[in-house]
Amino acid sequence: MNVNSSERPRAFFTPLQVAMTATNSALYAAIGIMTYMGIFAPPPIGVVRFWPVVVIPGVFATLFGPWVGGIGAAIGIFASDMFVHGNALLSITVGVPSNFLGFFLLGYVAKKEISLRKLAPVLIIGALIVIAGVYSITSFLPETFAFTGLSTTDAIILFLGAVGGSYVLIIIVAFLWPEWRSYGVASVIGLGTGSAIIGLGLWAYSQLFVWFGPSKAPFYFSLLWFIWTFTTEIPFLLLLGPPVLKACYRAFPSLAPLNKSEANYKC
Repeated sequence: MNVNSSERPRAFFTPLQVAMTATNSALYAAIGIMTYMGIFAPPPIGVVRFWPVVVIPGVFATLFGPWVGGIGAAIGIFASDMFVHGNALLSITVGVPSNFLGFFLLGYVAKKEISLRKLAPVLIIGALIVIAGVYSITSFLPETFAFTGLSTTDAIILFLGAVGGSYVLIIIVAFLWPEWRSYGVASVIGLGTGSAIIGLGLWAYSQLFVWFGPSKAPFYFSLLWFIWTFTTEIPFLLLLGPPVLKACYRAFPSLAPLNKSEANYKC
């Protein structure tokens, strides 16, 4: 019995997606190694690299879908981790899942049409996160200062610069550049999720494998790792992503979202 081609089940991964996943992972690993410049989070929490290359899987996830972005990022971070520190267990338990889920969510949300009405819950959640973060910083300040030397004001400014600044950027993008609204929200959701996994994952890992002499990392270090990761990576996603995507849409119009022409994408 003949089956009409339009009725045939679509392959989970097309040859193009397989090729783009491989390209994504290779670029993420290679350019990441070249651009982190040996910079890590400040002592004593210096285990997370400065990582501007997040824009690569962010772009691939937006263009080719969440699986391409997530799997490519997971493979790429594992390869770069093996080159930089060689701790496979740490990479598999923290780096790989944080990158996979973060960029999977980015690619998934970026494909959605996010109206101002749908944006409201995101903004409410963001406001609650800001409030909870400031409360956590003030509650744990005495212990935090002993490890980092940060005053209450310093810690709050650092946190607000990361989360609060991104919160403001989402509002600006949503109103001034609505064509990039979905990508902006997706970037914050995806990176926020990945950063949270890194923060909590590193803390959990430190409980099993002590890094800080005879003591284990206190729980509030997860917040500091989250802040460092989110703060140093979100600007590259929000500022570099749209121009790169716009160039891709111009070169390959078929990659642009349905019902939207390249001319609609302004930077």
